[in-house]
Amino acid sequence: MTKIAILDPFSGISGDMTLGALLDLGLDPEWLKALPTVLGLENIGVRIERVKRGEIASWKVDFDVPPQPHGRHLKALKAIVEQSPAPDSVKAKANAAFEAIATIEAEIHGTTVEKVHLHEVGAVDAILDIIGSIWGFHQLGVARVYCGVVSLGDGFVDAAHGRLAVPVPATLRLIEGLAVRSGPENSGELTTPTGAALIKVLSSGPTPLAYRPLRSGYGAGTKDPAGRSNTLRIIIAEIDDVSTESESLDLLAADIDDMAGEYLAAVAESLREAGGLDVTILQTLMKKGRPGTRIEVLCRPGDASRLEELLLCESSTIGVRRHSVTRRALPRASRAIEVFGHEISLKTVALPGGGERAKAEFEDVRRVASATGRTTADVLEAIAKRT
Repeated sequence: MTKIAILDPFSGISGDMTLGALLDLGLDPEWLKALPTVLGLENIGVRIERVKRGEIASWKVDFDVPPQPHGRHLKALKAIVEQSPAPDSVKAKANAAFEAIATIEAEIHGTTVEKVHLHEVGAVDAILDIIGSIWGFHQLGVARVYCGVVSLGDGFVDAAHGRLAVPVPATLRLIEGLAVRSGPENSGELTTPTGAALIKVLSSGPTPLAYRPLRSGYGAGTKDPAGRSNTLRIIIAEIDDVSTESESLDLLAADIDDMAGEYLAAVAESLREAGGLDVTILQTLMKKGRPGTRIEVLCRPGDASRLEELLLCESSTIGVRRHSVTRRALPRASRAIEVFGHEISLKTVALPGGGERAKAEFEDVRRVASATGRTTADVLEAIAKRT
């Protein structure tokens, strides 16, 4: 069995709604209250209260934030993530969320990722929402997250760049490829850029056809409209391992014979950072026997068009092929163990027919070896005895 979470955004999704639902599912409130200090964000108050939205009891999370800088650049956001004690898998997803938002904002406003100034998402509460939500799923031992149809809302919203139609441009770009619906009428903004970014980096696809619900939790939005529950529901469930083995993905491929190796490597890294699940560089033969290189990118269908554009813009190829493929993947999870007094993250996969294979994060192994004066082989041997 694999432990999963299902996002049910029937009234949209935001960061604070996600945190509230995670608290309802058992996330430790004291852990959340300590999170600002853990991330080096001082003098931040965390208010957690039980409220009703449409007669459904739910948790509401608010952050009391003193005056802050007018937005932040991506580099500053990534520094907060990297300096935190979050597990590597959490850091990777949090960085991916901030990178996705920065990339989209740069494209929308005609600037570069390095120059773009993130206003709403660069605010302290949004930083806590994104890192806290991703880390919260990890704390609850969730291996995979799925997402149902997303309600967007309607009307207009006032943002740093003026009055914008719902969904705002960044949200619309982040939810490309997802099943969505507009309204209900006069509901305003229901899905925020923060909520859309969380779906983008967390969701493995639509809700499975069959699952075994274990628990459900509700997180409250700020609005309390009459006759409607403005909440996000998250369902913790189990799913048979065989049901998680296959998923529909897109495979992009481009052949290149006129780029130096270091530039090809840079393109591959950009594709990984932009959401490519697997990026592979292969040797091939071009016309007239010329040696060439093929870049292959495995990605989710909703990311394919954006990654195609990146390939066309950052490499010298003049064409990209796209194929629909099915990938059989072993159910994955992560957990932490203690070795020589230090925490090490393990990536685990469930094997067909039972059993498990585990691999330690290399950076954790190297860190423990350096801190204890032991060799990496010593650390790996100690890990093997614990797994």
